[in-house]
Amino acid sequence: MGEPYFTAEEYDARIASARREMARRDIELALISSPDNIFYLTGLDHWGYFAPHMLMLRSEGEPVLVTRRMEQVTIANQVKNARFAGHTDSETVADIVLREIEAGPPARRIGLEMWVSGLPAGLAQTIQAGAANAGFVDITGLVDDLRLLKSPAEQDYMRAAAAVTDAAAAAGIERVGVGASEAEVAAACLEVMTERGTYPGFGPFIRSTERLGEEHTSWSDKRLAHGDAVFFELSGCVARYHAPLGRLVFVGEAPAAVHDMAAITRDAFGVVTEALRDGVLARDVYAAWQGVVDRAGLAHYRRHHCGYMVGIGVPPGWTGGNKVLGLRHDSDVVIRTGMSFHVLSWLMGTGRGDFFLSNTVLLGPAGSEVLTRTPTDVTVR
Repeated sequence: MGEPYFTAEEYDARIASARREMARRDIELALISSPDNIFYLTGLDHWGYFAPHMLMLRSEGEPVLVTRRMEQVTIANQVKNARFAGHTDSETVADIVLREIEAGPPARRIGLEMWVSGLPAGLAQTIQAGAANAGFVDITGLVDDLRLLKSPAEQDYMRAAAAVTDAAAAAGIERVGVGASEAEVAAACLEVMTERGTYPGFGPFIRSTERLGEEHTSWSDKRLAHGDAVFFELSGCVARYHAPLGRLVFVGEAPAAVHDMAAITRDAFGVVTEALRDGVLARDVYAAWQGVVDRAGLAHYRRHHCGYMVGIGVPPGWTGGNKVLGLRHDSDVVIRTGMSFHVLSWLMGTGRGDFFLSNTVLLGPAGSEVLTRTPTDVTVR
């Protein structure tokens, strides 16, 4: 990357919002360890998140970003709103964090993101033991909640990511055919994604008939045969923002029952986009999707959700962290203008044929905007 993805003013506003929430919770020091949240607050976009990072955000003063010392050049190039503090490989993030706590103003209440993958248990325990005079509270979700409503600049990045998604899907679908391998299909997608965007949180999920039910596996060297169904789920990535889509493509011919399932999934998807309105509950959106399925004679069929929020995604995911905020039957999340969703209309294993489609949908002032535009018809290659 070259220049920061966002203006200094936008980053300042994000930090200020986090501090307002800290003040509301009476927290003097927040220790942010979720890679997605660190990216949101500072713009740090690299593959170094495999090792623990910690952004120290006090109620005032310059934030401090603690990582391995070897990341200093990257952070100097990318991060303009935090001071770098690096540790050697004979130290840990905890060593530097405790030194910074000791050197700074006293912190009576310290927040830790206790339910994120970026905070190993040993790191949390070491910090808590070393700052025994402070009280520690769980601040999981403090920054995540700030990320739910996308700014105009974020929305533009998501539209750009959606264009990459559509182009990658088109390239992959074009490669489908008898004798092509799943790996060749994935490579066609990845070529476009690499040329027009950057590395996504997930690589493309490409699976054929024998592995359709494997939720998070991807391509193999299997060659496609006449009658196979090929599962596509992928997302372009621009400035760490994602806009996923999913399709099912058929090799040679599609079973007759697929056309009925395709019509139902399209109808159900359309109802979800209509149901997404400011102020409604996520469970009511799911109920709208399920209602279409029930009326089609599939009342036995249930899904754990019909979509989830998307935007920022740091590998290994595009869900924005290790919690999936879904459009579930039991969710009381309030839908707001500015939210964005990967909406899935999924009818697999119904007993009456298989089909699914998914798109990224942004809720704007005028209603739902479907960002990904790959055709939803039954596709045979």
